[in-house]
Amino acid sequence: MARAILGGGCFWCVEGAFKQLKGVSSALPAYAGGSNPNPTYKQVCSGNTGHAEVVEVVFDPSQIDYNTILEIFFTVHDPTQLNRQGGDIGTQYRSCIMPVEEGQEQIAVTVIEAMQQLYEQQIVTTIEPATNFIIAEEYHHDYYARNPNQGYCSAVVSPKLSKVRSKFSHLYKE
Repeated sequence: MARAILGGGCFWCVEGAFKQLKGVSSALPAYAGGSNPNPTYKQVCSGNTGHAEVVEVVFDPSQIDYNTILEIFFTVHDPTQLNRQGGDIGTQYRSCIMPVEEGQEQIAVTVIEAMQQLYEQQIVTTIEPATNFIIAEEYHHDYYARNPNQGYCSAVVSPKLSKVRSKFSHLYKE
């Protein structure tokens, strides 16, 4: 198994995009990239810890490769928005890739360069270390699956997941 750590706005959206993919054994909301070794959601939301809301994706590279993981990542969020995704504003919502396996950094650079051709605006996704990585509180796990009719989920998460499912339908578990 391999790991990917990705931040693309609210982790509920990113987690939802990866949770049902063939070859993905888990997608867990987490925090990484900040100075505090054990931050809480409230601390991360303050924007003062330096952490991003991220998702740890554990996947079988024989079933889904890292390039595809990154393509899905770039589909579920707008990588041209600096420190925000829609109404979610702050450095904790930055677009970031945190390589944790050998070769991931170079693949990320290559995919960003290729994806840039699809956007008029500059991609602002950072490649940074996953410092002080910690899995988020349990109540964030499977949040969208447990709360699909909650306001934020129906207005923000659902449309993003529909876009990813439409483009990558062949990769989803039935």
